[in-house]
Parts: sequence; structure tokens; C-alpha cells
Amino acid sequence: MVQPKPPTNPINLTQKASLIDQQWSPRVVAEMNDYQFKVVRIEGEFIWHSHPETDEAFLVLEGTLRIDLPDGPVYVAPGELYVVPRGIEHRTAAEGEAKLMMIEPRGILNTGHEGGDRTAVNDQWI
Repeated sequence: MVQPKPPTNPINLTQKASLIDQQWSPRVVAEMNDYQFKVVRIEGEFIWHSHPETDEAFLVLEGTLRIDLPDGPVYVAPGELYVVPRGIEHRTAAEGEAKLMMIEPRGILNTGHEGGDRTAVNDQWI
């Protein structure tokens, strides 16, 4: 088996997020095993959805993320991480623009099983 070469440079997550031209369009910046690290720019409210098959992690790079949960909102500041457990209905939101990194298994849709016009195309790298 051929050993893959390590990347030549570290990934600047904030810089990668600034290259995304539209909000709510996650882009892959790295993979580890079957997990993808995605950056996204958001503003406003997303749709309520869940991921029955996996947890979903959010790391805030800039701005403040609000995650609406059945029992009330959680606010996540820059440098903070929050994991939404599998199967928990949630909605992400930001009053001003926020830049995030999401960590989730390859192939997970951003809208869960809800679908609709907010569903982003998977496996788009930046």
C-alpha cells in the first residue's frame, strides 16, 4: 500500500471560509477517515432538521452561532465547539455573518432528510 503524502501547508479555516461566495454553502477543506471538515458562511436562520444517523459538530471561527434546539437556544462564540447529538432536531442561525467549521461524516446533507432548496451539493472542495 502506498503511504499518502501529508499536506505541505496547514489549512487556514478563516481564509478558506472567506473564499466562499454564497452563504449556506458548505465547502470541504479536509478529510480524515470518513469524516469531512467543512467551512461555511451563514447569516439569518436555516431550516429545522435532524441527522438521525450522526452527530454534527460546529466550531465557530468568526461571529456568533445560535443553535435552536427543542429545549431552547445555545449560543456558540468564536473558538467554541458544540456537538448536536444524532437525531436531535436543530436549526442554525446567526444575526450577523458567522463563519463556521462543521465536522461530519462524508455524504451527510446539510438539511438532513428535510431536503428543499437549501440543500447544498456535497463534496465541493475549496
